[in-house]
Amino acid sequence: MKNFMFLAGAIIFEVTGTTLLNLSDGFTNLVPTAALIISFALSFICLVYALKAIPLSLAYSIWAGLGTAGAGVIGVFLFDEVMTPVNIIGLLVIIAGVVIMNMSSGEKADRKPI
Repeated sequence: MKNFMFLAGAIIFEVTGTTLLNLSDGFTNLVPTAALIISFALSFICLVYALKAIPLSLAYSIWAGLGTAGAGVIGVFLFDEVMTPVNIIGLLVIIAGVVIMNMSSGEKADRKPI
């Protein structure tokens, strides 16, 4: 359970960092730039701790998928971006991919690592 808390923290910090990328205005605004560097660093630190018990493929698919969906929602609410039907379908496909990755997480491959 603790590992999924780290994964949730990684997602929150990743979405925060992505939001701050837009606010940094190409790294010209000092405060958002410093905050985004800290946010991404904290995101990776949390992800590293989550990976102690969660398989990489599963953790990364959740982190990237929910991070993408979170950034899309933040863009609509904070930056007046338009969410078109095509964008919504794209986000749903990403979320479906995360669900599929979760469904197959219990299966073990017969291959040995390289």
